Amino acid sequence: MSTTKLQSRQENKAIMEREKEWRHKVIQELSTLPGIGRSIALKLFDAGYTSIRLIAVTSPRILAEEANIGEKTAEKIVSAAREMMGLEFATAREFLSRRKDVKHITTGSFSLDELLGGGVETQGITEFYGEYRTGKTQICHTLAVTVQLQPEKGGLNARALYIDTEGTFRPERIIPIAKRFDLDPDKVLENIIVARAFSTDHQIEIVRKIKKYIQPRNIGLIVVDSLTNHFRAEYVGIDTLAVRQQKLNIHLHDLQRIAFAFNIAVVVTNQVVTNPATFYGSPISAIGGNILAHNVTTRVSLRKGKGTKRIAKLEDSPYLPESEAVFEISDEGIKDSELEE
Repeated sequence: MSTTKLQSRQENKAIMEREKEWRHKVIQELSTLPGIGRSIALKLFDAGYTSIRLIAVTSPRILAEEANIGEKTAEKIVSAAREMMGLEFATAREFLSRRKDVKHITTGSFSLDELLGGGVETQGITEFYGEYRTGKTQICHTLAVTVQLQPEKGGLNARALYIDTEGTFRPERIIPIAKRFDLDPDKVLENIIVARAFSTDHQIEIVRKIKKYIQPRNIGLIVVDSLTNHFRAEYVGIDTLAVRQQKLNIHLHDLQRIAFAFNIAVVVTNQVVTNPATFYGSPISAIGGNILAHNVTTRVSLRKGKGTKRIAKLEDSPYLPESEAVFEISDEGIKDSELEE
């Protein structure tokens, strides 16, 4: 047996041992909630509810459905979890103190980081939308690398989950980006978990399954590239619009809860549509309508500049002003424009 294969087997064995220990610890923790015995704790764990914080931000109806438990039981569990996590009421000062837990991931561009208030933040969803070739996927590739940096260098020292709905993820692109940040390309590739989604149901299922693996696999970033691709293809026509939006809404709320409960960053890309009947303003708008606009934390539109330059505009943020930044797409990922450096 080759040395590489032996090392791989040893690493896999070590991972399995750590996950086994973690599973035991989580089930013990869940059992501390009033009314939860080992059997219900196991059901919660198998459904991906590996954190009391995640239970606290989930509605009893969804918890009952996904964990296959009674709704009355789910109500008691959620109520106890919320009380334990202190999610009922808080002063603005306490809320400000909690905001200190929010972390940021560098995009690789100082100007884009500055636009975002320090980089892509955890506990929320950041959306990048624009026409084709405006840099959406390149930003995602770069973030999948930079999340692995040490915190003092703009990362979370964590892994990335990359949900690819368009077949555009390219591991070859990761290698030069990793080298730019003085990281071992093999280790960087090992730390990016890729899931190819082929339908809306598949996409939603991947997100629900990942709950169980975020903590033991140390995932700090979830990328969905792109969020609306399958929704747009499967639900065509005005008759299906309500169903599409309802399903998209549920998917976004799943991502919101995960981002908050595990203090990780969620980045989604989005396609656009052009309205030829527009007489004033831009005829280009993001897919997903108000459902998407109201459920993302930070919204950034992208457009082409000269050559490899791209322009990012902060369209919406809870606390940052509307502004623009120029960055550049290179073989080494997202960088500052030469004019900006």
